[in-house]
Amino acid sequence: MGIPNKDEAKGKVKQATGTVKEKAGEWKDDEELESEGKIEHAKGEVQEKYGEAKRKTGEKLEEAGEDLKRS
Repeated sequence: MGIPNKDEAKGKVKQATGTVKEKAGEWKDDEELESEGKIEHAKGEVQEKYGEAKRKTGEKLEEAGEDLKRS
């Protein structure tokens, strides 16, 4: 695994923030805050997966370039 990119890192932060909001909503019995947290967490998961796909694509392109140099 390579070094995480900005999207992966930002996605993790959104997930954590969403989890905190979700739990705060549960504790305060605030359904709106709880829902907001769930949505933010889900957005973070999508952003992280998007960043992961970008990173893996870049790694594969680099590998292909190295293979071409060797041949």
